[in-house]
Amino acid sequence: MNTIGSVQFFDQQFQRQVAADDYALNPFELEALPYLAGDVLDFGCGLGNLAIEAARRGCRVTALDASQSAVEHIKVVALRDSLPVSADTADLSNFSIASDYDAVVCIGLLMFFDCPTALHQLRALQTHVRPGGVAIFNVLVGGTTYMDMFSPEGHCLFRPDELRELFHGWQILSYEIQEFGAPRNTRKVFATAIALKPDVGSEPPRVLSLGD
Repeated sequence: MNTIGSVQFFDQQFQRQVAADDYALNPFELEALPYLAGDVLDFGCGLGNLAIEAARRGCRVTALDASQSAVEHIKVVALRDSLPVSADTADLSNFSIASDYDAVVCIGLLMFFDCPTALHQLRALQTHVRPGGVAIFNVLVGGTTYMDMFSPEGHCLFRPDELRELFHGWQILSYEIQEFGAPRNTRKVFATAIALKPDVGSEPPRVLSLGD
């Protein structure tokens, strides 16, 4: 799966953020942070703002991204501040995860793959969440009209409730659909799921609805 166009788009964005000293957590990262503990995988970590803040709060973080600029920045900060963050570049469309984690975060990544690849990697990430651990996923959904960041080779806009359905059998701690304005009167529509993986031998969890 070729996502070079998307990688270049964000690599340039990350370079601008570093130059501007802009390391603020975005709304999805702020929502995810309180759920992170223990061993954390940030899959598609971007500039690493969430990974770095989680490490400052005592997590041991593995941070992966396709952007060399982003990963180099994370390594500099982790070394400077003696933070337990291991950062590496990787082609996340076909990356094989070797370890299990107490929390897996995948914010703003899967939509940059074609749909079969996105679903395959989502399932793979789910299997590497430890029982009792948490998964935090964020994707763009149908209704999104801002397309500048996508490679021409393909992308995946999920159905609005698809992410919830893909966590069937998990306890849904939070599920939100949020819309944001984008350039040229376009919009981005996101779905964010925070889900708890059942403990081995536990009763099947009750899946919460938006009204719970």
